[in-house]
Amino acid sequence: MLALRLTRGARPAVQLRRFLVAAASAGTGFLLLCALGHALGPPGAPSASLLRLAWCAAPLAATVYFAVAVARTDPGTRPRSGLSALGLGPVRLMAVSATTTALTCALGSVTALLVFLHLRGDLTGAPFDGSGADFLAAGRPLPLPATLTLLTLVPGSASAAVAVALRPRERAAGPSRSGRTAYGRFGAYRATAARETFGAYGRFGRHLETAAHGRRPSAARQPTPEEAQAPLQTQTQQDRLRADLPGQDTERAHGPHGTQDDPDSAAAVPASGAGRAPSGLPWGIAVLAVGLAVGAYASRTGVGAVTGGRPGAPAGPVLAAVGLALAGPGLTHLCGRLLQSVRPGALRLLAGRLLMTEATRIGRPLGVVCAVLSGAYALGSLYYPDGRSAGPLALLGVLLVTGCTAATLMTAAVEAKRAHAGTTAALLRLGAPPSTPRRAAALRAGTLLALFGPLTVIVAQLSALSLAL
Repeated sequence: MLALRLTRGARPAVQLRRFLVAAASAGTGFLLLCALGHALGPPGAPSASLLRLAWCAAPLAATVYFAVAVARTDPGTRPRSGLSALGLGPVRLMAVSATTTALTCALGSVTALLVFLHLRGDLTGAPFDGSGADFLAAGRPLPLPATLTLLTLVPGSASAAVAVALRPRERAAGPSRSGRTAYGRFGAYRATAARETFGAYGRFGRHLETAAHGRRPSAARQPTPEEAQAPLQTQTQQDRLRADLPGQDTERAHGPHGTQDDPDSAAAVPASGAGRAPSGLPWGIAVLAVGLAVGAYASRTGVGAVTGGRPGAPAGPVLAAVGLALAGPGLTHLCGRLLQSVRPGALRLLAGRLLMTEATRIGRPLGVVCAVLSGAYALGSLYYPDGRSAGPLALLGVLLVTGCTAATLMTAAVEAKRAHAGTTAALLRLGAPPSTPRRAAALRAGTLLALFGPLTVIVAQLSALSLAL
């Protein structure tokens, strides 16, 4: 009931994202039902029906990926202060988010079932007789267990992925290496391993400070007003310095007006550190090289070749796409470093710093988009040579995968913009021109396009060339 109320009372932008998730779920469910209809058709090679069902894994993964991205940016299930007292702790909010995702995907699955039954003629009595009618299995009854299993595959996978991605993460409460118990004077236990300087115990009033933990609590020395104000002044100076850095936004948790209950003032996912480069770049390059080598080997030797196709050949482009997706955060971090090199100005420093800070948040979906484009081009050259047009179901699958990945990238960009709203407001308060954030965003987009665009084309051409050997 709470999930339904949050779904009904969400803002239009949130409702649009949920509608896109439902549309993606409907398309994936329709492809799964078409694979079932092909298996129910005239008797033929069972491997062909199994291969069509296996190709539905790509739209399913893209739909789940997009559903997780939408659930991360949902302001209705974002933790706020005071909700734990009402029974809405992190675990309950995670369950609400998973339930909302399951309801959205279930709506799409029901829509896919209605469209499939309409095309079969079960609702109107006039089956569809155009191209692709052999996938509908018109005139044959649909097995209810198989239909329900395929329709619940998308909602179940999406809700499980959301529950795993949004599960509460708590640090281990074990003793750290620097704070382990050590021996003090004459074998006495101490709380930390910090050493005291020579003659510290003999200084005037030193023994009175430790008496607060012993038998004489009233004899402990009270701090002077100057000593009490010193930590507050130091903390204030640190907060002011932290507010001026692009990667550290004090308004991320408190909002632009100092409140914690504003759902649009902060992003749910914290930004990664700008000083640490993502570690996936070497692995991505290695997997990319292995994918190109596997594609060339499978194409040259004809591994798994059958009549009408080579099932072993797509392993190369798939591995190359995975490598490009793994290298996305590292390449984004590299773009940020390149922007700040060779005597940069204020605009280049701002754009490069933000790219380094958001390397993981932006780089991962950007790498996935480039991987999907390169893989689609390579597989298209393999299965549809000489300009032969693809079927309607193949076009639907390509549209689902590219649309979900592109929508995930746009969602990540909006999330990053909200995460740095405090930085933008601070720049405007300091007197920066209003066009500075837009110019920095355009510079970041141009830099990413200049690197990832040619790289995607090169990987796609190499994958297609390896398959043509």
